Amino acid sequence: MNKVRQLLEESLTGGLYQMTLSGAAGEATGCSKKKIRPVLLKDRLLFQITAYRGTQVFHENHTAEEAAAILEADLLGSFKQLQIETTSFEATVLVSKKGKMTVRKKQRSVSEDNVKVSLSHNRKKRYILEEGRPVPFLVDLGVQTKEGKVITSRYDKFRQINRFLEFIEDIWPLLPKDRPVHIIDFGCGKSYLTFAMYYYLHELKGLTLEVTGLDLKKDVIVHCNELAKKYHYEGLSFLHGDIADYTGTDSVDMVVTLHACDTATDYALYKAMKWHAGVILSVPCCQHEVNKQI
Repeated sequence: MNKVRQLLEESLTGGLYQMTLSGAAGEATGCSKKKIRPVLLKDRLLFQITAYRGTQVFHENHTAEEAAAILEADLLGSFKQLQIETTSFEATVLVSKKGKMTVRKKQRSVSEDNVKVSLSHNRKKRYILEEGRPVPFLVDLGVQTKEGKVITSRYDKFRQINRFLEFIEDIWPLLPKDRPVHIIDFGCGKSYLTFAMYYYLHELKGLTLEVTGLDLKKDVIVHCNELAKKYHYEGLSFLHGDIADYTGTDSVDMVVTLHACDTATDYALYKAMKWHAGVILSVPCCQHEVNKQI
């Protein structure tokens, strides 16, 4: 715990960009996530803790010492992961099922002098995939220019991708770290979110992945496989086929079904439960079967 306390003291300064507590250990607190950032109130440096409870959001401001104590208590009982971003380093604290804490820290290549932290209450939202930083698949899918600028007409897609990655950020602690993670994306379509998920979990988080995207559109599958090969995403592949007939595996860690139309969502959920998937991200889509009955 001394290492964690030392890390918190080092992080809770004006150089902090943001902390995120995720991986809620239980429902006792009713809080799914917390975010912490520095704010300047009447020339006094405080730390705003934002707690997410259901559809409600609560804000509290604390001194560095108070914030450190709250974070320590949360890691001891309520959350399994703490991510820290500062102007000089990035760090992650992981809590095992037995309560053991592991600290991983990586220095930033950009010096503190070149990074500005906003201490205002209403600052511009920071996305996981940042504006101005080109990401290859976003460029090829027409969301960004080669310089990393978000194309105006595709800004909604850019926001959608980043919002999806916030969900991936939340479930990351639940995925295995000691072996390849098997993920299936049913009804992947053009695969904006599939590529984003792979990029985040593999490129940014360092997980070994086996991701399969499945869709009925042959031309889309061919294009997605070409892009995966271009980026050397060896753990990412796309197949043409129907969800109901898919028998390519007996075990999956995570099932994603966001655009599976009509009863395809039902088949995807059935298979996810049959495979005992630890994580299911699903949005029912285009329920024509029910529509006919209505």
